[in-house]
Amino acid sequence: MANGQANDQAGGRAGGRTNGQWYPPEWPDRIRALAAGTLTPVTPKRAATVMLLKDAGTGPAVHMLRRRTSMAFAGGAYAYPGGGVDPRDDDRDIGWAGPTRAWWADRLGVDEAGAQAIVCAAVRETYEEAGVLLAGPTGDSVVGDTTGADWEADRAALVDRELSFAEFLDRRGLVLRSDLLGAWARWITPEFESRRYDTWFFVAALPEGQRTRNASTEADRTVWITPGEAAAGYDKGELLMMPPTIATLRGLAACGTAAEALASAPGRDMTPVLARARLVGGEIVLSWPGHDEFTKHVPSTDTAAPSGPAPATPSDPTGGALE
Repeated sequence: MANGQANDQAGGRAGGRTNGQWYPPEWPDRIRALAAGTLTPVTPKRAATVMLLKDAGTGPAVHMLRRRTSMAFAGGAYAYPGGGVDPRDDDRDIGWAGPTRAWWADRLGVDEAGAQAIVCAAVRETYEEAGVLLAGPTGDSVVGDTTGADWEADRAALVDRELSFAEFLDRRGLVLRSDLLGAWARWITPEFESRRYDTWFFVAALPEGQRTRNASTEADRTVWITPGEAAAGYDKGELLMMPPTIATLRGLAACGTAAEALASAPGRDMTPVLARARLVGGEIVLSWPGHDEFTKHVPSTDTAAPSGPAPATPSDPTGGALE
C-alpha cells in the first residue's frame, strides 16, 4: 500500500493527523457491537516479540522487518520478529541459563510454566525470523554460525511446528540464555478485535559473531535503524507501524547503548496496555492508557471503509508475524 493512501486512512479518519498509524475500517461497528453487548470478546492468545539491538555509534539500532506490501494483513507495516507461544514449551525440562523460571514468572505476571513458554517463544521467533539464536552449549556461551544446511533444516522444522523449541534445544544440546533477554512491555489486543493477542515485548543485544538475515517468508525487507530515526519516519507518515511498535521505539530512544537498554529493562512497567473504547455523545473515543498520542475520536456513525488492502491493526502487536 502506498504511504500516501495509508496516511489518508490513518489521518483522514482520525481527526486529520498524518503519521504512520493505520486505522482499521471495521473498528466503529465492532466497538458499537461491544458496547451494545452483541459482541463477545475472544480470549487473547499469548505471544512474544523481540527488539534485537546493536550499537550504531549514535546509539542503539533496532532490527525491524517490513511485512510484504502484497499481504492483505499488515502489508507494509514495520515490526519486530515475533509470534505465538507454543504450549509444548511450557513444562518440558530444558537447559536454562539466567534468571530462574520463578523470577521470570513474577516479571511477566504468569505462572512458571507460562513464563518458560513465553521466553521460549521470544528466543524461537528471533531465530525463525532473524536467524539469531540466543542459546549456547553452556550457560555462558552462544552459538556461532547457524547458516549451515543442518541448522536451516531445524529452523524450517520450527517454522512448520514439526519441532518444538524445547525439542530443538534438547536435540542440539543447547542452553537457553534467558539472561540475554530483558522484558520491556506488554500489550493486549483490544476487546473488540476478532483476533486477540497478549504480547510480551523483549529487548536483546545481537550476540557477538552472529548476524541477522531476513529468514521470514512474510517480510520483504529488514533494516537496522535507530529508534529515533524510526519514530521520525513514523511521525512523517513514511514508516507504517501499529501503536505497540511506535510506543516501544519511543521508549528505546532514551537509551544510549544496547547495554543501557538491557540494564533498564528490569525497571520497566509491565502493566498490560489495553485499548479502551467508549461512546461519548456522537462519537467513539478510543484510547490506550498511558499513550495519549494514539487517542482517536471517531464519529459513531462512521462506517465507510477505505479502499485497498485491509490495514494492520493491534490484533497482532508483532506486526503480523503471528500468522
